[in-house]
Amino acid sequence: MRVLGVDPGLTRCGVGVVEGVAGRPLTLIGVGVVRTPADAELGHRLVAIEQGIEQWLDEHRPEHVAVERVFSQHNVSTVMGTAQASAVAMLCAARRGIPVALHTPSEVKAAVTGSGRSDKAQVGAMVTRLLRLDAPPKPADAADALALAICHIWRAPAQNRLQRAVAQHTAQATLKGRTA
Repeated sequence: MRVLGVDPGLTRCGVGVVEGVAGRPLTLIGVGVVRTPADAELGHRLVAIEQGIEQWLDEHRPEHVAVERVFSQHNVSTVMGTAQASAVAMLCAARRGIPVALHTPSEVKAAVTGSGRSDKAQVGAMVTRLLRLDAPPKPADAADALALAICHIWRAPAQNRLQRAVAQHTAQATLKGRTA
């Protein structure tokens, strides 16, 4: 499975592609950051993010996209910018028919480090170890994008089985309702 992880942000949008399957060594395909100037008009910044993500999708051809789920913070303008960048990433993937998964920051931290309360340094250290890198990716947004991709690779099989089971149960319940 090849996954593009996206750590959304207006100034720095982390992107990273990881390939692998749960239980096997993972491979780093690419990592980077899509940057926009803080003083640019919002619309231009979103277009720049779109162009950057489209370039990553063209170059790396991921099968899945994992985006950090936006959560409420005290700084509303930060949340809005993160949500807007997140929506751009989801739109780019959806336009191509690539499945998108949202993962919370604590879910990603727990998957990669074993604790949902890990700090950025711990996440960077584990990403470095899991991908057998010489040093943690910089900036932290890039490491976070890789952590998102890793999280999705490890959690997607279980989530898919659960979704299929729920769908099957719903379908059976619907059939029983029609025959009764």
